[in-house]
Amino acid sequence: MKYLAGYPASLQEQVSQLIAQDKLSALLGQRYPGGTHDIQSDRALYDYVGGLKNEFMRKAEPLAKVMFDNKLHVIHNALGTHTTVSRVQGGKLKAKREIRVASLFKEVPLDLLRMIVVHELAHMKEREHDKAFYALCTYMEPDYHRHELDLRLYLTHLDSGGRQLWAPSSRGDLSPPESNGH
Repeated sequence: MKYLAGYPASLQEQVSQLIAQDKLSALLGQRYPGGTHDIQSDRALYDYVGGLKNEFMRKAEPLAKVMFDNKLHVIHNALGTHTTVSRVQGGKLKAKREIRVASLFKEVPLDLLRMIVVHELAHMKEREHDKAFYALCTYMEPDYHRHELDLRLYLTHLDSGGRQLWAPSSRGDLSPPESNGH
């Protein structure tokens, strides 16, 4: 259970039991019954992230690029990254901020996308995962810690061979996952 390594053994045991009983997907489906969101393009993600940044971090440096990244989870072992790219322009050093979000987040509920976006935005102000960092995360998203745990549960579900829960249906609308645990 690599995604739950930092959590108490009692929680890990509960999750193991849910997986063994094939009930983890039903639990996640109950917590997020609305299906996935409609932020599917890099432009839509840029607008969404920009809206959150403007709401909570007006004075932070502007973002040069925001995009979904297909290789992020595999190559960097991360679900999102924040980078500062420095370039020399004329006689000055210019820095541009970028946020990349794993493409996995195209097919999750909006609350989980918001959690990872809030996490990456918080890194614009706080570099380390410390008390100030998590205070900023919970300021931008009061349920940050619950959504982070739920995301870790979902990743554990996928890692244990579970199917994707919130994929758009073939009709083009968004369907919630089945609630029978299958």
